[in-house]
Amino acid sequence: MQKNRRMLAFGLGISVIFGGCSLGNDNTKSTETETAVSSGEEQKISINTKNFVRVQDYNGEGYALRNGEKTDKIAEDNREEIEVAVKKFFSEKFKTDVIVHNLVGAVNGVSVFVESVGEPHFHAIAIVPIDVKSKTVKTDGVWSQEGQVENALSGGLYAMAYEEEMNNLDNFVNQVITNYPVIGKNIEAVNNTASGHSTPHYYISIFDDVFDELNNLYLKNQNVSKEELRNTLDESKFNPDGVNVTLNFFMKEANTEPNEEAYDEIYNKIKTTDGLPRGSYALILNDNTINSKYGTNTNDNTINKNPLNQIMKE
Repeated sequence: MQKNRRMLAFGLGISVIFGGCSLGNDNTKSTETETAVSSGEEQKISINTKNFVRVQDYNGEGYALRNGEKTDKIAEDNREEIEVAVKKFFSEKFKTDVIVHNLVGAVNGVSVFVESVGEPHFHAIAIVPIDVKSKTVKTDGVWSQEGQVENALSGGLYAMAYEEEMNNLDNFVNQVITNYPVIGKNIEAVNNTASGHSTPHYYISIFDDVFDELNNLYLKNQNVSKEELRNTLDESKFNPDGVNVTLNFFMKEANTEPNEEAYDEIYNKIKTTDGLPRGSYALILNDNTINSKYGTNTNDNTINKNPLNQIMKE
């Protein structure tokens, strides 16, 4: 299962359900061609770098998946019944109430971006099939990519179990954005494009099998205590590389290259700061732009020096 979790996280990094992709870009050209791997095949994808906007201006508007133009309109015309069906899906399968934030048309369906209400807190995606020919929304066929919602739920339960340490992490992030010329995404962008336990400044990926046990505890009892969740994790003594916390910052000023000195200082502060949640840590520093169509920035100038799992917190 741990291998499957890692493959899921990797897969979500290179493709989004129904063919949406997270791709690298180069601002020196107005249009480029990238090679993405999807369903075991290489596909050439044209990227219009005119889609790049300042991260402060991005709220998720314009986020799109390939070949979703037709289903996008059908979904909006049937938004109310889609929301009802998706809320029912999460309530019945994951015992969680959700808020529907965004509908994004895709091939033969619509990806629905939701946020859980209260704790455990997470973002997730459900898919509602659409018959384009008949313009019919199949609300009785709602589904989710295998392991995607489960991983997001695990992240929310992890945050509950490590409540004090998560507060320390949030305080650390606030110190960083106060002392350095960096910022995160707008919360609207997170709500409209994110999956997992995500905030404007970091996101959490879960790999360890012990979190299947945490999920089962919650699915059996939605009032499971934070103490029981924490005890389960403490008793498991899970390896820190079973959880990855990625801090993802952007330069605050427009037309500014990622600052390597700031990156190095923040990186060292992560290494020396005590009281952070158990796990492995990665740091990414982007320029001030984000691709509005894909909700990411992976330009060539992005700084990401440390390989996955280099910073470990026991």
